[in-house]
Order: sequence, then C-alpha cells, then structure tokens
Amino acid sequence: MKKEKPNNEYFFQEGCFILELLNTPEDPDVSIARVRVKSGVTTRLHRLHGITERYLIFEGTGKIYIGDSSPRDISNSDNILIPESSPQKITNTGSSDLIFLAICTPRFVPEVYEDIDD
Repeated sequence: MKKEKPNNEYFFQEGCFILELLNTPEDPDVSIARVRVKSGVTTRLHRLHGITERYLIFEGTGKIYIGDSSPRDISNSDNILIPESSPQKITNTGSSDLIFLAICTPRFVPEVYEDIDD
C-alpha cells in the first residue's frame, strides 16, 4: 500500500479536499479517499450514479444530508452508508476540519458525479 502524500491532496468541485488513497482501474470494485471539509463549509448537493458510499468519520463534527431523510449530526467514529444515486451533502459544523474516509463501491470515477445543487 502506498503512503499518503498530503501534497497530492486536491480541491474537488463539490467543495472539499480529496486525497486518493486507493483508486485504480486494476481494482475496480472499490476506491478509498480521505476527504477534508473546512470549518463552516457545506459541500454541494450531489449524487454518485451507481456507486454506494460509506463515510468513516475521523475528526470533527458535522451534519449529513442523505436523500429525503432528516439531517443527522455526525462526529468522530461515526459510520454513514449512502445508497447509490442518493442526493447528499455534508456540513462541517465544528471549528476545525471535518476529516473522513469515503469508501466507494464500485470505485469512484468522475463521470458518475452529478451536481444537483440549485
């Protein structure tokens, strides 16, 4: 497994910073990324077509919005399941970065991302 390289982190159009830890065509069944959302930021409402996501929260606090469900408070050690094609966004409600792993099955490719924010 390759080591995490913070200088490879990039800003994604959704409104967060991404560090790809595992995402290769040789392993199409899964991708893993570290996601960082700055304090006070809400990501854009979006969905991933044909991809189920799981978030594992490591640091910070926030609120997650999935589909028509009521917003849910999240914090360290929470696990969140986001069914495929579900509208979703996340808000960092804390004073420091919200950091979590996003595990996508099958792996994330940019073509599946749809911005549905107004």
